[in-house]
Amino acid sequence: MASDVENTKPRLCPAYSLRANVLRDVQLSIVAAAEGARAAVLADDGREETLTAAAPSRLLLDQARSVTMKRFRACNRPGVTMAQFGYKLMTETTDPRTLVRNARLAEEAGFDFVSISDHFHPWLESHGHSPFAWSVLGAIAETTQKIGISTGLTCPIMRYHPAIVAQAAATIGVMSEGRFTLAVGAGERLNEHVVGQGWPAVHQRHAMLHEAVEIVRLLWRGETCSYEGEFFHVDSARIYDLPQDPIPIVVGISGEKSAQLAAEVGDGIMAVEPKWDLVKQWKDAGGKGARYGEFALGYAATKKAGLALVHEYSRFGALGWSVLSELPGVSAFEDATRFVKPEDLRAEVPHGPDVETYVEAARKFVDAGFDRIVLLAVGPDQEAFIRFFEAKLAYELRSLKPARR
Repeated sequence: MASDVENTKPRLCPAYSLRANVLRDVQLSIVAAAEGARAAVLADDGREETLTAAAPSRLLLDQARSVTMKRFRACNRPGVTMAQFGYKLMTETTDPRTLVRNARLAEEAGFDFVSISDHFHPWLESHGHSPFAWSVLGAIAETTQKIGISTGLTCPIMRYHPAIVAQAAATIGVMSEGRFTLAVGAGERLNEHVVGQGWPAVHQRHAMLHEAVEIVRLLWRGETCSYEGEFFHVDSARIYDLPQDPIPIVVGISGEKSAQLAAEVGDGIMAVEPKWDLVKQWKDAGGKGARYGEFALGYAATKKAGLALVHEYSRFGALGWSVLSELPGVSAFEDATRFVKPEDLRAEVPHGPDVETYVEAARKFVDAGFDRIVLLAVGPDQEAFIRFFEAKLAYELRSLKPARR
């Protein structure tokens, strides 16, 4: 396992992103002011200050520069490190063209990376979509410039042979010019049973995943190679197009066994629960690298509307991972979630219009040792959430510091 993979430590606050975002907003505000509109910019303490058309453009620009430099200095105090924040592209609820558009919007809004789900089926009928993630990834790599790109998660043991995943990931690595991270996991029956090969027990899937990662790394050497394993075989294969730098492989974890596996074969972890024990188990087993944590949320104008979104689009999460990985199809998830009520999700999934609601959810992951936080906003109005992140949420999230342990 590579020990010198990039991104093994939390980065300092991405000041270039903050500065670019503020100055871009100011440029838009100047235009709005010229048209007699009201424009809002972030003040030093993160609150909005409203300016009118009477405000001179030079004053507006000078204020923005002042705000930017104060935020720059605050984020780069000696010893202060920052988590990165990513936007989840949920293929189960979004058509492919809109996914690409949302990735561009996320880049413009200052997200550090996007993470895309890799499904054959959606979880629920209300989701209504499930395009091929790798086609979408190619379009995203071509139409974005700086934002990091990750799967979240790809299962390289059933629906895909690991040699195919190795080639696909290498291609995205080239197209994105080194911005890609391959995040893998042991999969769900929902997506993997479609190839008619049954559904192995979890311990076997972990063994298969171990072999799969070995094959991916072997092929990324760029040499003609063969592999004979218990589960997979590769016959005289070579990948010709490879990125200049190694692609990090992040492994999804949910317990001690998967944490051990991630430490053995991965360059980082991805989890959906803010548990310090998971991070500790991985570290104790020798794990090093990035630590991704993901949580769903229901952004809306009111708490009631947010909770309704959570119930419609994310109630399957109430079942727990041991169930999520085993149900065979969309109809099974519909049946299993029939009696899940909005009240059951009220305390579990952050929702509503308030910044602090989401800051507290993210703080749990930061305090548990995660340094890449993925925000999964459910519902159809993704642009509204992206703009909310840009205007209000990003500044508060980037002020989070991990708890001392």
